[in-house]
Amino acid sequence: MNPFWTVSLFWIAAIVCVAIALAFVLPVLLRPRRQGKQRARSEINIAVYRDQLKEMEADKENGLLSEEQFKATKLELESRLAEDALSAEETPKTVSTIHRTLGYGLGVLLTSASFGLYFWLGNPMSMVSATGMEPAAAHPDMSASQGDHDFQKMIERVEEKIRANPDDGNAWALLAKSYAATSQWPQALQAYEKAIQFLPHDASVLSGYAEALAIKNNRSLNGKVVKLVKKALESDPNDIKGLELAGVMAFQDKNYAKASNYFKRLHALLPPDSQYAQDILGAQKKADSFLEKNGTTETANPAMEPPAGKPTGNASVATIKGIVDIAPELKSSLSANDVLFVFARSPGGGPPVAALRASANQLPLEFELNDSMAMNPSNSLSQQKEVMIVARISKTGSAIGQSGDMEGTQSGVKVGTAGLKIQINQVKP
Repeated sequence: MNPFWTVSLFWIAAIVCVAIALAFVLPVLLRPRRQGKQRARSEINIAVYRDQLKEMEADKENGLLSEEQFKATKLELESRLAEDALSAEETPKTVSTIHRTLGYGLGVLLTSASFGLYFWLGNPMSMVSATGMEPAAAHPDMSASQGDHDFQKMIERVEEKIRANPDDGNAWALLAKSYAATSQWPQALQAYEKAIQFLPHDASVLSGYAEALAIKNNRSLNGKVVKLVKKALESDPNDIKGLELAGVMAFQDKNYAKASNYFKRLHALLPPDSQYAQDILGAQKKADSFLEKNGTTETANPAMEPPAGKPTGNASVATIKGIVDIAPELKSSLSANDVLFVFARSPGGGPPVAALRASANQLPLEFELNDSMAMNPSNSLSQQKEVMIVARISKTGSAIGQSGDMEGTQSGVKVGTAGLKIQINQVKP
């Protein structure tokens, strides 16, 4: 529900409850109960005066009172009756005013006390969090300490989940990423070492493990880190952290062309207005600048780049262009979170030689595969004569095919082909 309506409904309900409470209290206090008693007293006095008048009239008839005595006594009796009547009219007004003031005072006091105690002892922000909105998302300007507190809560929940099920690889991965987000790198490294035992092919786990390991080794990007990054990009060519680390490693090795390609691919996956995207774009421009000044240099990292002296083919024609679409009978199976992968694979199998990732909502999609999209530069599209093109819609976002994914394939596609048409028309069992 919209936070505005959530808060509005809450206050409406609170006001109704206070009004109901006052409805039980105020009528009792505002009712002029003593006025009824005074009226009954006046009626009794009038009855007494009537009896006395009848007795005086009887005494007059019996000769006990003279005419002058009767008139004098009657006048005195009427004077007392008038005085009682006047006092009976003034008394209820005084009593009613007191009760009315008390009632209104209690009404204001109860209302103020109710809302005041809620703001003092309650939690007004729970009305916003109850809508499902996270605090960081609802208030981007919140302090970093609040974000750390939220992460710590999440870490505690994940730790409880792991204690209940130590073999939950996804929980270990989430715990590792949470530790990394709060810069608790020793704990993140331990969690990644656990997660990778259960998820050895998960790209985000592999690249996250590489980052934690590099930070432990004084940010050294070599050895096992290189192998982890390579394996991450083999599992998912568009893994964010994998592309970032690969670009940094290529830049450090002075392979500015590859660094620029990695950063360019990474930038295309990021929200263009984000600070991260601007930083990556700056890194790409810096790599391009060094490339213009120094030209292509020999690769210093054989694990990430093609070996020296190995032919790379004619890169200028190493492209495959086409359009991919989905069969009409499968369109109803698409959902907003589905991910589209288009990749080229050598006829002999193995990891893709070029791949791209997009949202399935972009179908029909015009695509181009080239050497900049190689998962492993030593096994690129330009080194193939013909390939098999696979278009896959993943329900989980994983590049590895799973049951329920939808696919379309085209074999024997020559490198350099343009105008290729692929239809996704099969569902993996």
